[in-house]
Amino acid sequence: MKEEIYMNKPLSLGRIMELLDKYPNLKKIGCPPSLYSRISPKYLQALDELGVKVEPVEKKGRPKKYNNKDTEKVELLLKSGHTPREIAETLKIPLKSVYYLKNSPLTQGRKIQYDAQQVQKVKNLYKNGVSAKEISNNLKIPIRTVYSLLKR
Repeated sequence: MKEEIYMNKPLSLGRIMELLDKYPNLKKIGCPPSLYSRISPKYLQALDELGVKVEPVEKKGRPKKYNNKDTEKVELLLKSGHTPREIAETLKIPLKSVYYLKNSPLTQGRKIQYDAQQVQKVKNLYKNGVSAKEISNNLKIPIRTVYSLLKR
């Protein structure tokens, strides 16, 4: 018979009675901290008198695959100028995990091709009456991109 169970649903009088019927040798009920804080003190006291302890369990579920050491390695390699792809190949971990482990504002996706200075140049030309097509031809930027930059 089970002496310990994990409960992730609120403990009500009916549920407590159900548990005691189902597990007569019950000694301990584990639950998430958020749920533990919502259990009535009367229920906790009654269960304690019956010899059943209710305790919050911090970590329940799948254990972490990577530890703090891995996170530090990723940070160190990022600071030394390596790309996430290079880090993934070096440490032999998935690229997605590198993005998960990093603590920097680095995000997955394309790099910005046109910096703020170039965007401002396009906007100034457009304000001065230069057409989008002329901007496209002069700066050798696709017309669609010119319109996109004007929206930024």
